[in-house]
Amino acid sequence: MRCFVTGVAGFIGSHLAERLLADGHEVIGVDALINYYPRFIKERNLEGPRSWECFRFVEGDLLTLDLSSLLAGVAWVFHQAAQAGVRGGWGSDFPRYEQQNIVATERLLDAVHQAGVVQRFIYASSSSVYGDATVLPISESLMPCPISNYGVTKLTGEHLCHSYSHEFAVPTVALRYFTVYGARQRPDMAFHKFFRAILNRQPLTIYGDGTQTRDFTHVSDIVEANVRAASSPTAVGKVLNIAGGSRVSLLEATQILRELTDLPVEIVYSEKQPGDVLHTFADTSLAAEFLGYRPRVSLREGLADEFAWIRSLWERA
Repeated sequence: MRCFVTGVAGFIGSHLAERLLADGHEVIGVDALINYYPRFIKERNLEGPRSWECFRFVEGDLLTLDLSSLLAGVAWVFHQAAQAGVRGGWGSDFPRYEQQNIVATERLLDAVHQAGVVQRFIYASSSSVYGDATVLPISESLMPCPISNYGVTKLTGEHLCHSYSHEFAVPTVALRYFTVYGARQRPDMAFHKFFRAILNRQPLTIYGDGTQTRDFTHVSDIVEANVRAASSPTAVGKVLNIAGGSRVSLLEATQILRELTDLPVEIVYSEKQPGDVLHTFADTSLAAEFLGYRPRVSLREGLADEFAWIRSLWERA
């Protein structure tokens, strides 16, 4: 299959591209390489995909690229690109989220519709669409109520997928990711920040009291869900939770970091940030039903993998 991956230089996109290439597919990867975090990290993320002859990288913005020519012959589209961060997107920062997460998604969906040959459009959504859910585990039947503007834009993207699916039969699948971690995690994400602070003998900053819980999901499980969504005929039109299968508090997670690094860990506490939710824990029974999805990587195993990568990244830098 010829595949089209947006955000290919990013955390999830680069892993997904490598998996598709290893499975024997051709990949066209697009990334704007915006300066949200250092370019050298994105360039390193691309080293794996670029080692394959059947990989083509296009640096450009989905808002301005000629998408019709790029989509020629493409069977599967994996839309991973977005302006990330639940703590951003407020006030004057919102237009950036609006353009990258809503307008770009609509433009890509329209190009897929016009192409008329795409067999699957996989949309990377987020657990942030649920907001501060009070019923756990969270199932897809719960009405979304985001408390971050990032979550608002990701939910709008889901609605756009539904519109194009309903009106033009674009075969969409929306995957709601729950707190993804692992090698290549963005520098603004918690575990990356925590590991780097530990290596630099600096305290870890936790927003809130540390009792907030997350359903941490390893990036390889996210990639597996994407691949399965592309080939499952029963997944078309569905919105599915993709999660790691366990609910862990931040304080419990920091204890694992202590054990993995064998280094002292000092914690300082700060006020809860706008957009942060208290708890996430997913019901993934629909993903199991329609994708055969089951998370395979434990938190300890996944964090060991991420720590090795972060240590290598910053030593090399």
